Amino acid sequence: MLKLSEIALRRGPWLLLEQVNLQLSRGEKLGLTGANGSGKSSLLALILGQLEADAGVLSIAPDWVIAHVAQETEISDRPAIEHVIDGDAELRHLQRQLRRAEEEQDGMAIGHLHARLEEIGAWEAESRAARLLVGLSFTQQDLQRPMRDFSGGWQMRLNLARALMCRSDLLLLDEPTNHLDLDAVIWLEQWLRNYPGALMMISHDRDFLDAVVNRIAHVEHQRLNLYSGNYSDFERMRAERLAQQQANYEKQQKTIAHMQQFIDRFKAKATKARQAQSRVKALERMALIAPAHVDSPFHFEFAEPERLPNMLMRIDRASAGYGETRVLQAIDLTLLPGERIGLLGLNGAGKSTLIKLIAGEIEPMEGKIERARDLRIGYFAQHQLEQLDREASPLLHLQRIDERASEKELRNYLGGFNFQGDRVLEPVGPFSGGEKARLVLALLIWQKPNLLLLDEPTNHLDLEMRLALNQALQGFAGSVILVSHDRHLLRSVCDDLLLVDSGRVQPFGMDIDDYPRWLAERRNLPIGPATSGSAAVAAESREGKKQRKQQEAERRRQQQPLLKRQKRLEREMEKIGQRRQAIEARMADSELYDESHKDELQDLLYEQAELRKQLETVESEWFEIGEQIEASSA
Repeated sequence: MLKLSEIALRRGPWLLLEQVNLQLSRGEKLGLTGANGSGKSSLLALILGQLEADAGVLSIAPDWVIAHVAQETEISDRPAIEHVIDGDAELRHLQRQLRRAEEEQDGMAIGHLHARLEEIGAWEAESRAARLLVGLSFTQQDLQRPMRDFSGGWQMRLNLARALMCRSDLLLLDEPTNHLDLDAVIWLEQWLRNYPGALMMISHDRDFLDAVVNRIAHVEHQRLNLYSGNYSDFERMRAERLAQQQANYEKQQKTIAHMQQFIDRFKAKATKARQAQSRVKALERMALIAPAHVDSPFHFEFAEPERLPNMLMRIDRASAGYGETRVLQAIDLTLLPGERIGLLGLNGAGKSTLIKLIAGEIEPMEGKIERARDLRIGYFAQHQLEQLDREASPLLHLQRIDERASEKELRNYLGGFNFQGDRVLEPVGPFSGGEKARLVLALLIWQKPNLLLLDEPTNHLDLEMRLALNQALQGFAGSVILVSHDRHLLRSVCDDLLLVDSGRVQPFGMDIDDYPRWLAERRNLPIGPATSGSAAVAAESREGKKQRKQQEAERRRQQQPLLKRQKRLEREMEKIGQRRQAIEARMADSELYDESHKDELQDLLYEQAELRKQLETVESEWFEIGEQIEASSA
């Protein structure tokens, strides 16, 4: 068990947290939320022993193994899969001991080491690491590539896989989805649901939190407020609490009325597609949760574009790629004002290539593109964060775009992106990734584009900023093309979804919530130009829906024995854990180590070792059953 009692934590002169009380047991999955800079990452650093508490007591079960994602690692020529296997520290330690025992020809030691290696599944370690890497979108060819060949984002994925490789009791994750595509996010979501240990995770992806966690710890005003349930439950409970505060009442009503205007306007034309209806539901939910965010520091909206042509762009039978490599072909796309398009597809399928083609960063290899004379594109991509002038301030960046605007006007505008006071005058070089992303968005919005191209705009953005961007996009009069691993943003913003697959760009005939099922089916298909996604995404007939419901009912029936066995194993793990705690409590008693208690001590040590073996066996079976349930649900 992890236990925090009356913890206080400072960074320099600033008090981050005080009177923090928290208990986390095996099997619990806690989402840690709160504004950037509120102390969430510092709390993880405290648990890892990288910081010391200014007050209070932190206690962790002495036999617990803690896993976390290293933010920095030595870049080497070691193959990717070996770097990941290094995450199982006990395995590597035993392997070193075995080599030494073999050199010394110590037969007894060799026997003991082989037995322990068998217990921890050493012979399956390579296949386990390979599954982790493939789940995180690495190819089979990537497994033997040296670490230094991968970019920074892919090296972070390697570090994530390495943390998951560790057979841990407590897993600490800080924004694990930041460097992932949607496919990898969906895979990680499923993996974490089956993780048997305790999980503490910082994330700003509400769909991800909803699917994984069963408790929320929200950092607010230096306190840690605990809520049972997932992120949606937390939002609702916090909204109800804030709604009772009279001082916030009028602001809440204005926010809800603002959202209702968009719902009413959209309902009139939201009858043609499933994803359109899904968006209406999402907007209605946004109105209901609006009171939970009345204290958000972000307040901005898109200005009306100066010109809005009848047709923004037409792409006719175009192909796109790099050098001699053709990534996409036969692209036919017409962009009209007000269109909201989300791009889906496997990692590397060509989503970013399509956006670069539309943005004019690459030219078509064949075909033609017709752009409106008054087309004005606002393009957000991760590389633009690095193209900011490190020595210039947010205010200077904006003044370079609009020399005629007054400093007061620009300061007020930047304040809506939470650049307050002297912060608007500081150089952006030391800014965090979230602050740079906010500044790039602010610069785009100020220029009044009529076509927004957003390639993973929510990386590094916290939940409040994501909600503010979401709301601002509702009122944008121009068109939006969006690539994102944030399903809530896709669901709320996009009216239409396009699938980029096997070199083609085609309509996705379902909504975003159907994408994980399509993805599971697609991964079982051969990859190549001859594979067409059209059959997989064709609109389902009534008969098809009925058949799918029957199949789901049958699947649930078949899963019942597995679910019952899983529950029994969970009860066994709980009993073993309680007995281990009792033994540990007895072993903490100094009188046990008197000569008169020698036999009792030996019995307790033997029972402790046996319980550890039992727990490993039960946990292994629990995890295997979880994988069977997951496989039968795919």
